[in-house]
Amino acid sequence: MPKIKVPRKDISLDMTAMCDMAFLLLTFFMLATKFTPEQQAVVDLPSSNAEVKLPEADMVTIAVQKDGAVFFSVDGQPTRRLMFDAMSEKYGMTFSESEKKEFENLEEIGLPFNQLKSVLNMDEDDRKGIKYVGVPIDSAKNELADWIRFARTSDRPLRFAVKGDKDVNYPVIESVIATFQNQNINKFNLITTLEQ
Repeated sequence: MPKIKVPRKDISLDMTAMCDMAFLLLTFFMLATKFTPEQQAVVDLPSSNAEVKLPEADMVTIAVQKDGAVFFSVDGQPTRRLMFDAMSEKYGMTFSESEKKEFENLEEIGLPFNQLKSVLNMDEDDRKGIKYVGVPIDSAKNELADWIRFARTSDRPLRFAVKGDKDVNYPVIESVIATFQNQNINKFNLITTLEQ
């Protein structure tokens, strides 16, 4: 008996909904993406084989460049505001409300406190041309210790990390660790890249 061939019918799919969904997802990801802010400290991290991940919130990060410049950053705008108000009171400087808001948006602090007022009044494009000398950490004027002390006054439990360049001189890192120990901070992370 011969086989009966069933005629094939063309199937048509309406792809309009799929295109709409693709554009909605694309728009969502474009709007929801948080870009990494441009950082002042350029650090070439050493490598290690540790796979412990840092928490994404409540971090205080001390970055040390190759030339020994130290940069301080802390997560959370309320913490930055409290810390900035305490530093202003200690050093006897007054700041306008717009300067305080500008400070809350800074990612890193890489200047002595007395030079901060002039930087806060600059445009973002003008700030890119500044040579950041770092936060003073010498024994005569250790502003890093003040930043850490006032950051710890917030109600949030902060975790500390050091992000040092692989070619930085050891005495600079030793000064940062001594500053931690003077503040009774004996637990902190060292940020590295994963070895291949």
